[in-house]
Formats: sequence, structure tokens, C-alpha cells
Amino acid sequence: MAVSVDGYVTGRDPGTGRGLGDGETLFVVSHPHAPEISDRQNLVTTGIEDAIAAAREAAGDKDDVALMGGGVVTEALKAGLVDEMVLHQVPVLLGEGTPFFRALPEQVRLRLVEAVPASGVTHLHYEIQR
Repeated sequence: MAVSVDGYVTGRDPGTGRGLGDGETLFVVSHPHAPEISDRQNLVTTGIEDAIAAAREAAGDKDDVALMGGGVVTEALKAGLVDEMVLHQVPVLLGEGTPFFRALPEQVRLRLVEAVPASGVTHLHYEIQR
């Protein structure tokens, strides 16, 4: 499954941006007291809307922005800023752990666009239904 990504937004742990390609920038959404960030990372303290707008602007004429981290994805869903979502399902039952998504004010309905099985993972591409 190939997904084109043109901008990146993450939460307080900017370590998720270690695999950025040449010319790519990571936008870190956090309160003013954020962890140290590198010269390829930009701190955004004014919310998810501004972080996504900055990532889209940095991407130029492209428009796909990857959201990394459950808190960031949840806030973007709440704000109605997510059009599509790709989830990677691994066949392991953990027994306990931290949920990826945080509480949402209402159900988010998804329409399956594509399911791609691979070795040890199934890639599920969904469209957000509004």
C-alpha cells in the first residue's frame, strides 16, 4: 500500500520524526514548555488547526499530512480536519495498554476504501464519513 505524505504533525514526543526525508519538516503541537526540537522541527503552540495549516503550507501544492500520535489524531478528528485514515492492524492481543485514540465527543463513522493484507499486518484505508 502506497500512501503519499507531504507534511507531518506530531505531539509532545518529536522523536517520531527521526525518519524524515530530505526537505521534510515535522510540526510539533505542544504547550509552550515543549521538549527540545531539532532544526527540522517546528513548535506550534496554538493548536492542531494551526499545526495542520503549517504542515500543508510547507508541503506546497501537495495536500497529504500525516498525523502521528493518538492525542494529535484525536484532536484533529474532533476539529473535523481528517478526511482519510490508514490504520495498520497487527494480529496480536495485548491484554492491556493505553488506547491510541482519546475520548471523542461522538462516534466517527468510517468507510473502508481498501484493505491490503501483508506479512504480519493488514493496512486498512478508511474515509471519514460526515
